Amino acid sequence: MTRILYDLAAADPDLRFSPYCWRVKLALTHKNLDYETVAWRFTEKDKIAFSGQTKVPVLVDGETTVHDSQTIAEYLESHYPDQPSLLGAPACRGLISFIKQWTELTLHPAIVRIILPDIFPQLDPTDQPYFRRTREAAFGKTIEQMAAERDSHLPAFQEALAPLRRTLSQQPFIAGSTPNYADHIVFGALRWAACMSRTALFAEDDPITTWMAALLTTYRFGTAGDSAPV
Repeated sequence: MTRILYDLAAADPDLRFSPYCWRVKLALTHKNLDYETVAWRFTEKDKIAFSGQTKVPVLVDGETTVHDSQTIAEYLESHYPDQPSLLGAPACRGLISFIKQWTELTLHPAIVRIILPDIFPQLDPTDQPYFRRTREAAFGKTIEQMAAERDSHLPAFQEALAPLRRTLSQQPFIAGSTPNYADHIVFGALRWAACMSRTALFAEDDPITTWMAALLTTYRFGTAGDSAPV
């Protein structure tokens, strides 16, 4: 059986940058489940119309179609119980829920204000008008205005990372000695930043840099923006 994951791509089909799709790719690999990806772009709504969705990730697992990264993680946990657990005991699940909320409410907003102007030129030309229209409407500013303000948002981004840096200076993974879905959630956000930013956001000796490299090694991913295990 071939599992198919529809995965957001830039103009370069090997540049996969969705933080939510990265969560799912790490979760599938954590569960030792083989899969293939299909490069998908913002305006290719027809490709995933069968799922009833207009956004990725969308996972097709045999006869089952699942969407939304959290729903996919819960599906993988319940349908593949003999594989390593993503979510752990009930207490762990509560902590993972907190990590998810922190990532989406604090980390994502801090990241997008820095990288959004860098995303635009890397998109396929067919996606650029859609991306400009929707993002400028959401932020009430042009992409060019956001680019001019980018540097002013860097301190807030670094400040948001302070608890993560302190944690990773004391233990190898957010979950402790080995990673779980909490690591996948935060990694997805920072992979999004690292893939798309034209500004170096992490120093080589940053604990976050070490942690990201350790996750890629643990799950046998390449170091480029590719989406499949090596």
